[in-house]
Amino acid sequence: VRFKDSLAEDLQSADLIISHAGAGSCLETLEKGKPLIVVINDKLMDNHQLELAKQLHRDGYVLYCNCSTLVETLQSMDLSTLKPFPPGQPEKFASFLDKVFGFQ
Repeated sequence: VRFKDSLAEDLQSADLIISHAGAGSCLETLEKGKPLIVVINDKLMDNHQLELAKQLHRDGYVLYCNCSTLVETLQSMDLSTLKPFPPGQPEKFASFLDKVFGFQ
């Protein structure tokens, strides 16, 4: 997909999402409760996508690979091993910021 205002409908109707390892793409997919394979772009500066993909994988939320191992990952994947991503708790973050800035 080159560009869409929103991928919400596509995510909702999908059984499996294959995405780059951008934080927004990962979180939006995981919040929808969809299984996710992230394909890292190891040519990006500082390889930050790999760091995010590895951590989400260690936590049990995603599978990850690169372009050259995508087919192998698809053939050997076991989506039943993935854990559901916990819902966000924005009130905790807001409370933290209130404490940091002295509003509480």
